Amino acid sequence: MMRWRYRNTVLLLCTLAFFVVMFGRLAISPVVPEITGEFDVSNAVIGAALTGMWLAYGLTQYPSGVIGDRFGERKTILVAVGGTAAASLFIALAPAFPAFVVATLVLGAVAGLHYSVATTLLSRIHDNVGTAIGIHNSGATVAGLVAPIVVAWVGVTYGWRPAIALTVAVGVPSFVLIYLFVRPTEPQRPDESMRDRIELESVLELLSRPVIAFSLFIAIVGEFVWQGVASFLPVFLMAHHEYSPTLAATGFSAYFVAQGIAQVGVGVVSDRFGQDRATAGCLLAGAVGIGLLITGQGLVAVAVGLALLGIAMSFEAALLPRFLTVLGDAERGAGFGLVRTVYLVTASSGSVVVGLVADVFGWGVSFALLGGLLVLAFLALVVNWAFDLEL
Repeated sequence: MMRWRYRNTVLLLCTLAFFVVMFGRLAISPVVPEITGEFDVSNAVIGAALTGMWLAYGLTQYPSGVIGDRFGERKTILVAVGGTAAASLFIALAPAFPAFVVATLVLGAVAGLHYSVATTLLSRIHDNVGTAIGIHNSGATVAGLVAPIVVAWVGVTYGWRPAIALTVAVGVPSFVLIYLFVRPTEPQRPDESMRDRIELESVLELLSRPVIAFSLFIAIVGEFVWQGVASFLPVFLMAHHEYSPTLAATGFSAYFVAQGIAQVGVGVVSDRFGQDRATAGCLLAGAVGIGLLITGQGLVAVAVGLALLGIAMSFEAALLPRFLTVLGDAERGAGFGLVRTVYLVTASSGSVVVGLVADVFGWGVSFALLGGLLVLAFLALVVNWAFDLEL
């Protein structure tokens, strides 16, 4: 029987923390109609607030790594979990829409403190980094399955404020467990000024490294596709296949289930057969899956396409260790946070581009664009391997 180790406790609690910070961000969307009704604002206005939240999340990735290096990963994760719970409570209590917007931006910023720092910590204490990242990422996938259903039910039954306050109910116990069972972590650079770490020259130097730049290209493509799929997959199923809203929602849930199951498997494959092979396999699966979704007829073809797309969107479990491998221990926290900020912010345009292309050319062309991008990234990895470019 495998003996339970402390590093497994850290992995479990980091996964729980990721569940909390994702739950907090997803808890708003299911109750948007109730919020717009109470504050008498348009969908476009509240959509801008949510966009601000996701941008704040992406922009915080880099400074989170710097903060983790300066004060230690455990403290930073505690701030992320506790801050997510507190910001959600402020949203639930917001007396007016401007206060709601400010609290929403704060939620995105504090939630963004978690991922880069937790991943850096796990990379130091786990030998099989891909497997650890895959398990850790499953926390967000579980939140994606649970939050919309539970929040929507509470919103209908008790109102949008108690629904959003659910994040407090999951955040506070998680904060206590992390505080009690994760040991204090030593800062990697406790005496270095945070201002020195964010100098433009050092940022450009890191991003210009060929291996980092190439990995960023793959990450941007993958995240761009993830954004487009997460935003419009149900609409695509309704418009392109003429599915009912219920059937489209079921397909969307199936996609998340496939992604959740694949997270761990992709990490294991990455550790056993190599990061690039696992990443290339994900990208190719996604391209084939999108092709089936566009051209396939019948539920079986669509179900297979959704499963392949779910596997594809688990690519981070294989790709992110690629960054961690080339970053030294002293620069891993801030460096990994920096690349996360770059590819998350750059790829955040995925929703806008996919929606615009769909308006002009139709949903088939819009999703074909996503499939083409996956093929492009796949070919880039193949060329890198075939010509031994060492990127």
